[in-house]
Amino acid sequence: MRISTKGRYALRLMLDIALNSKDGIPVRVKDIAKRQEISGKYLEQIIAILNKAGFVRSIRGPQGGYLLTNPPEKYTVGMILRLTEGSLAPVACIEEEGFCNRMDKCVTVILWRKLNDAINGVVDHVTLADLEEWQSENMGNDYVI
Repeated sequence: MRISTKGRYALRLMLDIALNSKDGIPVRVKDIAKRQEISGKYLEQIIAILNKAGFVRSIRGPQGGYLLTNPPEKYTVGMILRLTEGSLAPVACIEEEGFCNRMDKCVTVILWRKLNDAINGVVDHVTLADLEEWQSENMGNDYVI
């Protein structure tokens, strides 16, 4: 399994909003793009996915931008990555019933299930709030993932 730029940038975008929207001040994609050194056009595509899923909401107008719809502790890394990446399973047979007719004879499926459980165990228990905390503890105010 490899996380694409879409998934990585979605996570950075959400974390940037969490870090920079204190006191209910919306964050502009243009500002996120500058801070994160990511194409604004690409971030617009990603924010549209997050907005449609209800992870963020837009505020219109000259002082507009985006805010999280929930507190950072309500968003897990797994939620954000699954939204942008789809399945995080290391192999298709783990998530797709009937994908392989050898499941009952395949010993490697044990390995793939263990790997899948380990991945989910991490991404489903790390929240944006955790990332915010790690940011302040380890990197000061110079935020970069």
